[in-house]
Amino acid sequence: MSVVRSSDGTSIAYEKVGQGPAVVLVDGGFAYRAIDPWAGMFAGALADRHTVYTYERRGRGESGNTEPYAKEREIEDLAAIIAEAGGSAAVLGLSSGGVLCLDAAAAGLPITHLAVYEAPVIVDDSHAPRPDDYLAQAKQILAEGRSGDAVAYAMTTTFFMPEEDVAAMRAEPWFGAMEAVAHTVAYDGEIMDGLMSGKPLPEDRWNSSTVKTLVIYGGASEQWVHNGAKSLADVLPVSHGTECLDGQNHDVDANLLAETVAKFIAS
Repeated sequence: MSVVRSSDGTSIAYEKVGQGPAVVLVDGGFAYRAIDPWAGMFAGALADRHTVYTYERRGRGESGNTEPYAKEREIEDLAAIIAEAGGSAAVLGLSSGGVLCLDAAAAGLPITHLAVYEAPVIVDDSHAPRPDDYLAQAKQILAEGRSGDAVAYAMTTTFFMPEEDVAAMRAEPWFGAMEAVAHTVAYDGEIMDGLMSGKPLPEDRWNSSTVKTLVIYGGASEQWVHNGAKSLADVLPVSHGTECLDGQNHDVDANLLAETVAKFIAS
């Protein structure tokens, strides 16, 4: 992997494939190269028409992790990747990474098009909200050095996995790779703070964005995901609306999403 330096000197590891206008992928919670091949599949699907940049977010894999954490530092990381890509780029944000991208667009980063896939916002009573003290609890668990418990806590309270499934997951050989980035539970927790409450989305968080944004969701995902996507599109100042991918859920087909993103960029 190649490396670019963020504003605070943190090294951000990235890969670049393909030829054409730049597209940057921003992963969601836990995802990085050691445990998730999805980014490579997405990049491969676009490489015949775009130069695709995939990077390991701060605190993951081969990227650095300068403390203290702040969401603004992650926006600077994305800015460094976009600068490396030539000064502007289309961006796809997955899950909580999509919210990070929305914040980056509102901060004025030179994003030409922004696609967001299933930002996990809870805007009504179609799903129980994340606990109000989630972030404080996550930080406490991490402060006690219980990395495995921090991963499990995130999985049950923000990914909404049944406890028995999480218990089984802890016995898998790849669980150690998730524990290695357990500290990022608090990072994504901070990005999503206030957006999984079951209340309407804030109307002013992204109102300074000038980036045309497409909100995408899977047709097979639960109703709360559909409701959140539509609400998100409604509050964005330069919304391109929503697009539903039939038969898809949060574990979306990389090739299908790549085609959807390419069509949006060309629009």
